Amino acid sequence: MKQSIYGMALFVFLILPPVSNLLESIMIIHMHMQMPLLVLSGFLMARVFQMKFQSFFEKWNQNGVPGITLFVILWLYWMIPRAMDESLTLATVEWFKFISLTVAGIALRDSWKKLSMVGKTIVYIFFTLKFLIMGYLYFIIDSQVCNNYLILEQKTLGWGSFAMAICFIIYGFVHLFTDQSEYQQF
Repeated sequence: MKQSIYGMALFVFLILPPVSNLLESIMIIHMHMQMPLLVLSGFLMARVFQMKFQSFFEKWNQNGVPGITLFVILWLYWMIPRAMDESLTLATVEWFKFISLTVAGIALRDSWKKLSMVGKTIVYIFFTLKFLIMGYLYFIIDSQVCNNYLILEQKTLGWGSFAMAICFIIYGFVHLFTDQSEYQQF
């Protein structure tokens, strides 16, 4: 229950106008900090929704695939430069961002434990490739992709996406070459 309170407090903090304006003023912070923090707030609040709507989650997200699909679709939508631009100019789209990314966090928490190891690996590889491709595209494009951000901020986001992909790859190798049974709790 404490996690849900922390998640709600994080959500309220992130939607405060001075905080959201600050986080949205720099492109890399908007995409690599504000959006994941909104997902984290939903992830932390998910337990309350899982208990309150238990039959819904059991029926709708039995094996975790529908929830993880929802998470991936919502996350990919917010990686589109046009969606980021509209969230800065239209208040309704900004509210949709806050709500949809929080819902994505709820779907992620409900789905991750239910997914098979193959499903988790597919999602992991997909996000690693997404960060690599996104970093490459933002880095090589010399024209302004987002109207509200400078080209320099675009290139910075490209480097940040490359850094995220490298972190994912390093984690993958560590996970692959270590005995995970030593770290699992029973």
